[in-house]
Amino acid sequence: MTWVEAIVLGIVQGLTEFLPVSSSGHLRITSALFFGRDAGASFTAVTQLGTEAAVLIYFAKDIWRITRTWVVGIWDSSVRSSLDYRMAWYVIVGTIPIGIFGFLFKDQIRTAGRNLWLVATTLIVFAFVLAFAEYWGRQTRALENFRMRDGIVMGFAQAMALIPGVSRSGGTLTAGLLLNLTRETAARYSFLLAIPAVVLSGVFSLGDVFEPAAPGTAAPTVAMLIVATIIAFAIGYAAIAWLLRYVAHHTLYLFVLYRVALGTLVLALLLTGTIDAT
Repeated sequence: MTWVEAIVLGIVQGLTEFLPVSSSGHLRITSALFFGRDAGASFTAVTQLGTEAAVLIYFAKDIWRITRTWVVGIWDSSVRSSLDYRMAWYVIVGTIPIGIFGFLFKDQIRTAGRNLWLVATTLIVFAFVLAFAEYWGRQTRALENFRMRDGIVMGFAQAMALIPGVSRSGGTLTAGLLLNLTRETAARYSFLLAIPAVVLSGVFSLGDVFEPAAPGTAAPTVAMLIVATIIAFAIGYAAIAWLLRYVAHHTLYLFVLYRVALGTLVLALLLTGTIDAT
């Protein structure tokens, strides 16, 4: 991997991680289109540590309050009815699906799941699913109305994002809207839900990313990976603030149109042989 490649992919990771457009799909497409190879699933997982660090800092007060309340609630039943205590359990339970599916399908995620035919198709298909959720969802339920059922459904939606092109934030936002949650509520829970899954995935992938590169892939140096992760953190922090403001006042149709356009472009490039699917 070259320095230019590492920097560009770090920028792409930071820009797309929190938007409903699939950061893993964008990294895969960018790698194929501009560098003629795949940076690999491990590189994606590790650089996501940068964007998740942005979440930890941006929501530090909320995370500390929720964690403290959960610990106290283990011994003190008087706080168990509070939203913070319940939210901790919603995140824990909601993380289970992606943990199970990520473990069971690890090999497929790193190989067949990165095929660009699949990435382009999922970008388009799930764009229409997101559009339906935006149109149909009544958005009558705020964070105070969040329930365990919501956490479980959105947890399974997050697990679908193991397939590049689906989008973790896109899947959870879609599920939230279908559950009649407001966009802001779905987005905030989506940020919290991602923390344990992405952090654990990145930590477990640290060893894999430095293994000898397979044919068609590119292994980064330690310095490249650190720089890419820092870039992803800085841009990701700004993206969090922007997305929360955006969803408070706008629909998600802009992202729907973008996903369809990008997916269609990738299909056209594949059909003309401009880029290889693998």
